[in-house]
Amino acid sequence: MSTISSDHPLSAAGEALPRRILGLREAIALIVGIVVGAGIFKAPAIVAGLIGRSDWMFAVWILGGLISVIGALCYAELATAYPSAGGDYHFLYRAYGRSVAFLFGWARLSVITTGSIALLSFVFGDYMAHVLPLGQFGMGMEPLVYAVLAILVLTLVNRFNVRTGMAAQTWLTLLQAFSLLLIIGTAAFLIVSPTGIEAGITHVRPALETAAPTFSAFGLAMVFVLLTYGGWNESAYISAEVRGGRHSLLYALILSILIITVLYIFVNWAYWSGLGLRGMAQSNAVAADLLRMAFGPAAEKLISVMVAISALTSINATIIVGARTSYAMGRDWPVLSILGVWDGKRDTPVNALWIQCAGALLLVFAGYWIGGGFKSMVEFTAPVFWFFFLLAGISLFVLRIREPDTLRPFRVPFYPVLPFLFCMTCTYMLYSSLSYVYDQSLGGINAAWIGVIVLAIGVLLLLLVRSVRQKEVS
Repeated sequence: MSTISSDHPLSAAGEALPRRILGLREAIALIVGIVVGAGIFKAPAIVAGLIGRSDWMFAVWILGGLISVIGALCYAELATAYPSAGGDYHFLYRAYGRSVAFLFGWARLSVITTGSIALLSFVFGDYMAHVLPLGQFGMGMEPLVYAVLAILVLTLVNRFNVRTGMAAQTWLTLLQAFSLLLIIGTAAFLIVSPTGIEAGITHVRPALETAAPTFSAFGLAMVFVLLTYGGWNESAYISAEVRGGRHSLLYALILSILIITVLYIFVNWAYWSGLGLRGMAQSNAVAADLLRMAFGPAAEKLISVMVAISALTSINATIIVGARTSYAMGRDWPVLSILGVWDGKRDTPVNALWIQCAGALLLVFAGYWIGGGFKSMVEFTAPVFWFFFLLAGISLFVLRIREPDTLRPFRVPFYPVLPFLFCMTCTYMLYSSLSYVYDQSLGGINAAWIGVIVLAIGVLLLLLVRSVRQKEVS
């Protein structure tokens, strides 16, 4: 069994291991930064169109926060009982064995983490090209240039040491939060300003809106809401590095989700106050439309800066947590030992960071060559993510039964009801993502095969790694 969950800076063999040097502030900055991405600038319009009533619209965003809290409580039990830089990888390893953990690690390294970094870097590049065109220096490839620079610079920042990476994360998250507060403040200004009065901003009573949403519409709206809340589980990857006792991660999770929920509710209020429910539903760029009412054409530059900051914040957070999965794999599989090197002076998984950087850059160049199909290819692997997320939730039940004597500083309240609700949510999201992917195609091939291909390659690599290990042993 992997020993990377040790609280000590050195293993029995004298190797450097993760240390508890991160505070509550850094943990909250990481969680908030990775969750609040570009989704909050797009999802509210989709949700408003599906729901059709303002009271139900606010209800689904509150429900999304509540479900996230339930999931966070489940993860808090796992992370406090089994603190590890491997996060979900470590939980799956203990519950289901090496093979399942390997497939999860492969999926994260090949597409879930590196694909997310690549996609976010393109978002950053697209919006930065509007804010700061490179002209002849960009050679017409500004998005690609900015995407590559974002990955390289942030990898170097995190490679320098964990403190610089977390300091960058803290400042980026503050800028990200300020962007959302600006949206909220803009709506408040419009309500009382002559501009808002002339624009006819009014609050429509729910009774005058459409009927309550259908079950299918409500369910689809929840898919978009939960995707916008997604990412808080990544905090498990720093569970072995957060100081202040094993309950610190619990506090970080709960406080972060509360902050995110409040921000999301008020941002939706801002959109609704300024544009109305119908205006939200019909908007292709809801934040830009609201800011344009207050700032005119200058809003386009402003919203581009805001989205670019959000993308950069999520890229940095994903780089931090993603490399730790690869590090955990390197610790458990001798043939991948190059990944399992921890720099004790810098407190970083140095090799895993560089390999992750190389993988993300490879996907960036592939994405530039493929075009829009790359975004679809990465999104079509969502069922793989939800499948392993569900397994992580079930692992709480498995480990309670298999390891009843393990010290659990925190236990999920109302067990087994809350963990069951969390697993049912993951099951529904897995079903919804499978249904969506099954109805799509990429290059004439049913998109459902994309996730199958990713896992199939992982199985082949697993067999190869096992054969190499058997040869070394013999």
